[in-house]
Amino acid sequence: MSITPATLTDVPELVVLINSAYRGESSKKGWTTEASLIGGQRIDDEGLTEQMSDPNAIILKNTNEDNQLTGCVYLQKRGEKLYLGMLTVLPTLQANGLGRRLLKAAEDYARSINYHTITMTVITTRTELLDWYERRGYAKTGEVIPLQITERNGILNQPVEMFKLEKTV
Repeated sequence: MSITPATLTDVPELVVLINSAYRGESSKKGWTTEASLIGGQRIDDEGLTEQMSDPNAIILKNTNEDNQLTGCVYLQKRGEKLYLGMLTVLPTLQANGLGRRLLKAAEDYARSINYHTITMTVITTRTELLDWYERRGYAKTGEVIPLQITERNGILNQPVEMFKLEKTV
């Protein structure tokens, strides 16, 4: 297993991985699914290509010994802080430590570019996910943000709010 920067050639496989972990029936095999809260796709090729083309952003990917993509994490410089999003692990591999490895790689990357604060948002009702991040040193800032997405990135089944979390690395 190795964690390396993703390239635009990875987009199709990344889109399949991300959508499989967050939405639809396949996501229900893992514990990070949003399927009950948000329908539709999480990302498409065009949207992910846009994100990866941002000079302030990078996606770190994990591949197994067969060169299969098994996880990823999106990182974007936002002022003095690094935003972390789309921490993704293949649903059938969740709860085996890969998420922790990707999170550590993200923190190592932040330090390597001289960023010392990582920020993220997590759906307020996802208590198990909030607990997971809090056990790894991320803390709620007190800020609650309503989730607003276009149909390109999903369809809300109900109003959804997110906590902002931060960690100094």
